[in-house]
Amino acid sequence: MIDKYKGKYRVPSARLKNWDYGSNAPYFVTICTENKICYFGSIKDGEMHLSDVGQLANTYWLEIKNQFPFVILDHFVVMPNHIHGIINIDKKLIIDDRRDAIYRVSDSPSIADENANMTDAINPDAINPDAINRVSTGKQVGGVTGNNNPMLHENLSRFIKWYKGRCTFEMRKIYPTFSWQPRFHEHIIRDEETYLKISDYILTNPLRWQEDKYYV
Repeated sequence: MIDKYKGKYRVPSARLKNWDYGSNAPYFVTICTENKICYFGSIKDGEMHLSDVGQLANTYWLEIKNQFPFVILDHFVVMPNHIHGIINIDKKLIIDDRRDAIYRVSDSPSIADENANMTDAINPDAINPDAINRVSTGKQVGGVTGNNNPMLHENLSRFIKWYKGRCTFEMRKIYPTFSWQPRFHEHIIRDEETYLKISDYILTNPLRWQEDKYYV
């Protein structure tokens, strides 16, 4: 039986117990509008046609990686009333970027020679092929600052909260009653087979709209 809290029924959490959702890993995320209202556009002949609000949903999803530099965005799709996307957390990017910045400070030929074979830049839009293999084993990332490192407290919920809030602020200028479902769904991608299945599901989602559980 579902317990009550302050007179209301509580929905059991779907979150995996003992898992740190700030850990380096790829996550499959689904966010839906309140009451499955189709604010974001419509699907015609298997193609998604974004409304003005849908354009905002698309734009601010891409903005996530700029707000959180250790986030890599993979496949995603804006559907009429929900969004599917793969978010990869890789906090090692911050460590590598800071390390490279230190090397770039000096114009010393000796330092330049030492780093001639190093990668010059990290493409924030590219998926690292080792991402899936870096799913956390429970070891905390924090460098010399340990638990005081702010990156340790940046997790999936924080990214989605930022995204929902930013979208809501702009979308209510068009639809004052716009609202999201209060929660979101996530799945930790643990292997390549799962990654490929989820990627295909995202990419072909518009073709299967009438079969979708969010279809209204």
